[in-house]
Amino acid sequence: MKKTLEAYWRGEISQEELKAQGQLLQQKNWQQQFDAGLDLIPVGDFTWYDHVLDMSALLGVIPPRFTATKSHVDIDTIFCMARGQAPDGQENTACEMTKWFDTNYHYIVPEFTTDQNFQLLMESFFANVDHALALGYKIKPVLLGPLTYLWLGKCKGQTFDKLSLLERLIPVYEEIFAQLNRRGVEWLQLDEPILVVDLPATWRAAFLSTYSRLNFCNVKCLLATYFGDLGDNLALSCQLPVDGLHIDLCRAPEQIDAVLENLPAE
Repeated sequence: MKKTLEAYWRGEISQEELKAQGQLLQQKNWQQQFDAGLDLIPVGDFTWYDHVLDMSALLGVIPPRFTATKSHVDIDTIFCMARGQAPDGQENTACEMTKWFDTNYHYIVPEFTTDQNFQLLMESFFANVDHALALGYKIKPVLLGPLTYLWLGKCKGQTFDKLSLLERLIPVYEEIFAQLNRRGVEWLQLDEPILVVDLPATWRAAFLSTYSRLNFCNVKCLLATYFGDLGDNLALSCQLPVDGLHIDLCRAPEQIDAVLENLPAE
């Protein structure tokens, strides 16, 4: 994948060839997981650069400097956001890059403004979903959850409370859920790894209110946490109205008993 991507950046292959190779790589990974016995094949975890950047593209969070000279947003726009330049000749100041929690992986930091709007923009996520469904797989789309996405971003211009953007963000997530429902998807996975960090009271309250009001459109939600134990967020995580809870038992195997004790009877 790395060689293919760099070949595209050097202008040695076309964008169509790049995308075709991406499809082949995903097909190989889906088949490996299916052959290994997975009941639900994850879709949406493939990225050419960074999954947080992909989420920004899906939600329409593209800083104006990357669209001022272009009539549409495409994969080159994403590469320009990440690298400051793209094979189509576009150049601009790249977005900030920072560490993904306590790993050595890095992600592209979303930029939010006070008048930030959200809209479903790039269709690559749904294209991958449709591709997997067409191959006959029973799938589980994977997305970064709304609160973790906001937490990972930064305010551009004046400082403001990022939680104020939730009211505009929730309907776009619900449109994603609606589209998955129309495709017959039964389960989706929302990753909320910030549930293993120390959260301010306002963010903890936002988790309960957000997940209580989210309309999943009859798609079952698996809420996923990782990179540590739930700590002070354990009781909160266990009472969120979702259909499944994923916890990190590699780094924090000792939390299993407390989680089981706090889960509701049903």
